[in-house]
Amino acid sequence: MEQMKQIPVYRQTGMYAREHGELEQFRQSNVANIACRAAIEKAITENFDGMRLRADAAEPVLSEFGSERVMFVLANTVQHKDWDGRFSRENKAWAAAFLIEPDVVMGMDRRLQFIVNSHPAVLDGFIRMAREAAQNQQRRSVRDQLAHKPALPKQPLAKREAQVR
Repeated sequence: MEQMKQIPVYRQTGMYAREHGELEQFRQSNVANIACRAAIEKAITENFDGMRLRADAAEPVLSEFGSERVMFVLANTVQHKDWDGRFSRENKAWAAAFLIEPDVVMGMDRRLQFIVNSHPAVLDGFIRMAREAAQNQQRRSVRDQLAHKPALPKQPLAKREAQVR
């Protein structure tokens, strides 16, 4: 089976996928979303001691599924549970920024399949940790790219300015 991290997040509806010949991509992404939801729930169960969630609880999920999918699943969850006051305003505002189309088939929204069903207060902490870890990964990635970027050849300033023009 393809590694979950390698499966692209498919953001369109099932109907769109069918109309555009992308049903297989839609299905793979949906399976990965559901597996990601289960991994988040497992990570919370295994890393919550009744009082605290371990600080690195989100790391294995981010490593397995990638930050894009984890953020997509978490944002979908908060959007569906926007009424719940146990989610922080910051996490609600963050989730609201994601455009996630309703995908209703025969009266049921398929997005319900990948809503995380952990306790909202604990899940809110997990979301905060996952967002922070994803931002740190992104910063490290940019730093690594910059560190491996070839240096510009040293030329006199006048010659470099002439090349730019």
